[in-house]
Amino acid sequence: MSYQVLARKWRPKTFSELVGQEHVVRALGHALDSGRMHHAYLFTGTRGVGKTTIARIFAKSLNCEHGPTSHPCGQCAICTAVDAGRFLDLIEIDAASNTGVDDVRELIENAQYAPTRGRYKVYLIDEVHMLSKPAFNALLKTLEEPPEHVKFLLATTDPQKLLVTVLSRCLKFSLKRLLPDQIAQQMRMILAAEGVKFEDQAIVELARGADGSLRDGLSLLDQAIAHGGGELRADDVRAMLGTIAGSEVGALLEALAANDGKALLTEADRVAALAPDFAGVLDQLAGALHRIQLRQLVPGFTGEGAADDEQIAALAQRIDPEDVQLWYQFALNGRRELPYAPDPRTGFEMVLLRMLGFRMDPGGNKPARESSAPSRTDERGHAAPTRSAAPASHETPRAGAGQRVAPPIPELNPPRGAQSAPEPEPARQAEPLALGPDGMPDWEQWIARAGLGGPVGQLAHHAAPKSLDGSMLTLAIKPEHQPMADSLGDDLQRQLGEALGRTLRLRFVSDKAVETPAARAARMQSAEQAAAARAIEEDPVVQQMQRELGARVIPESIRPLDQRTRDRS
Repeated sequence: MSYQVLARKWRPKTFSELVGQEHVVRALGHALDSGRMHHAYLFTGTRGVGKTTIARIFAKSLNCEHGPTSHPCGQCAICTAVDAGRFLDLIEIDAASNTGVDDVRELIENAQYAPTRGRYKVYLIDEVHMLSKPAFNALLKTLEEPPEHVKFLLATTDPQKLLVTVLSRCLKFSLKRLLPDQIAQQMRMILAAEGVKFEDQAIVELARGADGSLRDGLSLLDQAIAHGGGELRADDVRAMLGTIAGSEVGALLEALAANDGKALLTEADRVAALAPDFAGVLDQLAGALHRIQLRQLVPGFTGEGAADDEQIAALAQRIDPEDVQLWYQFALNGRRELPYAPDPRTGFEMVLLRMLGFRMDPGGNKPARESSAPSRTDERGHAAPTRSAAPASHETPRAGAGQRVAPPIPELNPPRGAQSAPEPEPARQAEPLALGPDGMPDWEQWIARAGLGGPVGQLAHHAAPKSLDGSMLTLAIKPEHQPMADSLGDDLQRQLGEALGRTLRLRFVSDKAVETPAARAARMQSAEQAAAARAIEEDPVVQQMQRELGARVIPESIRPLDQRTRDRS
């Protein structure tokens, strides 16, 4: 007998075998037992959470020879036919492959005929959001008033794409992503039944890697058993998933807590030697920081019983809670920025170095670059920021223990030869804008803070600061944008001056090689597009479809994920 994959072999056949969807099971069970059944149901949720499985069990419950019942017998001819996938009155349609109006018209015509064997003719339409708009329109009338012997069960991973007129005709059930503990418990039951030896930490790793999908988790479980030669070991699973042990994550955090850059890079080298997925390692780092913060801020929280709980508890005592929040943000942002790094390892190490550079010292003070600056007051007693004087020695100006000190806000350089007399107060209070370490404007921040949009915003995005001398800001632009500068330069100067709360003069110079925000965004978009195309070309499923079905990729249809999200909005 050929081997049957675990996801199919252990697919639930009754409502009682389902994992993690009790709210849906309860509602459907009451409807079946009371006879108050709707004519159209919509099941939504991410992949692998049980949408089509629930629909098939519901179809079996409707047609069981001892039903309709919420507990189908599983023994009658109809139940066994449904389980074997050969029940003629359960018509499953993949909307991703049958998107056209002609397919739907054929469905509607067949719906008029009575069931062949069962009590109801059940139409299960998977990924229903893939139907074209004409196909939806053709389906609407039948969906609203189907024959008494017809039930529609619709499933989708993207309900936002469904027409409101379709949603209003269905009872909607939203299926939840499964928790790692729920997936792990099911895996332990299956492995015990299959007689496979396993380490419990291997199950924990697989349950996390399943990302809320039991089907994906069982597919990983199949792969891990093959990887381990019939057994399940934690080290093998981590090597397969590209993850690292919790102790390795803890060692990175230990080095950060000790403010030890050398130890941090040593641990980073050790992690890199395992050839992990660095994005996954950053996820693990964020997860560890989350658990640390829970111990710090939630009274009575004692952890999940993981192998590294003692290490997490010790770190919670050593790291400042505000640093935990900061490092967590660095881990999340670093994961998003990883595709733009020269290589994944460099990007990963830069995240760690960023964490090291911004941690607090044991006395509760920020590094010297964020030390407190002296301030002055105007004639009305309002505080005004001033340029902080450089320390005479290499000592770091310090604040009181435990204090968070805001970095000084740099002022624009006063014009050469100007007197130190205070300038008249501007007409409206405006927040000074940031300068970089080189004394140049943080141009993209200036654009955002000044709210530059429309044609003036376009000019700003096609320019870049070249020099700042007092109130004179020189902007470099490419020659082809000079006409735009001639017509809109005064408007840009005025709007920036208003945002600064002081007089500002602009001068434009031509530079063919200038790196502007617009050029940078175009380069990043081009890189994203190339990465998306490469991912499609290298996808094993796509390659298999090309080999076996003669499929071809239309380059113009490929969009990076973020771009598709923007298109939908």
